[in-house]
Amino acid sequence: MTKRAGILVAVGATVAGLVTVAPSAASTTSDGSAVTTAAAAPLTWTACGTKTYPRLQCSTIRAPLDHDRPSGRQVTLALSRIPHTAKNTQGPLLVNPGGPGGSGLSMAGFVAASLPAGLAAGYDVIGFDPRGVGRSTPALDCVPKHFDPVRPDTVPDSHEAEEANRDRAASFAAACGEKHGDLLPFMDTVSAAKDLDVIRRALGAPRINYFGYSYGTYLGAVYAKLFPERVRRLVLDSVVDPDGVWYEDNLGQDHAFDARHKAFAAWVAKNHATYGLGTGPARVEAAWYRMRAAVKAHPAGGAVGPSELEDTFLPGGYYDGYWPHLARAFAAYVNDGDEDALAAAHEDFAAGGSGGDNGYAVYTAVQCRDSAWPRTWTTWRNDTWRAHRKSPFMAWNNTWYNAPCATWPVEPLNPVRVSNHEIPPALLLQATDDAATPYEGGVTLHRKLKGSALVVEQGGGNHGISLSGNDCLDAYLVDYLTDGTVPRGGGSGADAVCDALPEPKPLTTAKSGTKTRGSTLHGLLGFRG
Repeated sequence: MTKRAGILVAVGATVAGLVTVAPSAASTTSDGSAVTTAAAAPLTWTACGTKTYPRLQCSTIRAPLDHDRPSGRQVTLALSRIPHTAKNTQGPLLVNPGGPGGSGLSMAGFVAASLPAGLAAGYDVIGFDPRGVGRSTPALDCVPKHFDPVRPDTVPDSHEAEEANRDRAASFAAACGEKHGDLLPFMDTVSAAKDLDVIRRALGAPRINYFGYSYGTYLGAVYAKLFPERVRRLVLDSVVDPDGVWYEDNLGQDHAFDARHKAFAAWVAKNHATYGLGTGPARVEAAWYRMRAAVKAHPAGGAVGPSELEDTFLPGGYYDGYWPHLARAFAAYVNDGDEDALAAAHEDFAAGGSGGDNGYAVYTAVQCRDSAWPRTWTTWRNDTWRAHRKSPFMAWNNTWYNAPCATWPVEPLNPVRVSNHEIPPALLLQATDDAATPYEGGVTLHRKLKGSALVVEQGGGNHGISLSGNDCLDAYLVDYLTDGTVPRGGGSGADAVCDALPEPKPLTTAKSGTKTRGSTLHGLLGFRG
């Protein structure tokens, strides 16, 4: 449920080495389905370090396309690692940035570098590209350049405009079926979770530690449900509501993102002396919608129409560190007629969104397969107009992003019931004003995972809140990864509460950089989930 901001994506790793898993007799998961149990050959790791993460190593592993047929066709999963250096190891820590469709190869380096050195030294931090993603093969790519500008306006002002977007979404679904029809039945969260157990066996670990953001929280919860005895520690940051997978969760995002857009407008109003866009939030928001109408009539720089404008400002709902840069482009266009500034912001924040064509293909394939979506377009239309009347910022944008699921060529599965009483205490981290995974999702999963602890960032609106500069949150994370300690107690369902970080300050120079600790993380997160 996320859309990647195109800015500050960490340098991807170069994958090398190959190892296969020898098929053998199958065992079953807690849901009764088969999964291979063969002991894997040792992984072959090769150096693939970057300037930022020089110790990074890479490998690949094969997993069954269909886990019910372990001797059948295989897919290849790309892996990365920062190896432990301590004498006593705590085992592998698998990390996932979300999506679905986000690449996790660089995330191993980020997590290892962000944790205290002594703690990171005790773990093999393992990144991976899930099936279909990035350097894993085969990689999905249904319709190259599907999001190239200028797209039709997301908000339909006529029957013909609505039909144009419907046809566009249906064509995408049909193209996926034609191009990847053999893969789509196996592009789902359960299959990805079973892949994690293939990785565990190849690592020679009886249990894994897991750290997931956003959609990665759902992947981790599903793994824990299927393989509870193989979970050692489980960190879930910015939690997907498992009861809303996936149609209801996306409707919830419509309102949450509109609230964050209003928070952005309020921040711009507070900084009227810098941006000159109005002294009240309503005035700033009105100026933004006038800008939207203007680029509909005349796309800025020939590249930014109303749909692209929404894409450009959507990352601001994930991370307020982007606000100063978005506000600068906003002001340049409104006050000076600078179309190039708006086009440049679109290139920075929206181009290649969600991992580009591959990321969107995987996102759609997984979400459309994981659960049933309405097949009657009237349901989509009525629900979206209802949401739009209250929360206009991205309701229709979000609908068209997910609309291929209305005609997806593969029958849906039933969502996994992730309630779990068998795993060790899990650590959940959640901001109260998170737009991509609203607060209620953290509370819901907290209730479903017996013994879990919920740490809340009060007043925080960013998505992916640990290892982003909040020392209070990170202290709970460090304690947990050190010895499994979780906080107990607190009000409103939370076991601990941390204050949110201060809001960003306006840019002081025309070329201020964005490479902060938080924005590095948010470049890694696979946005829209």
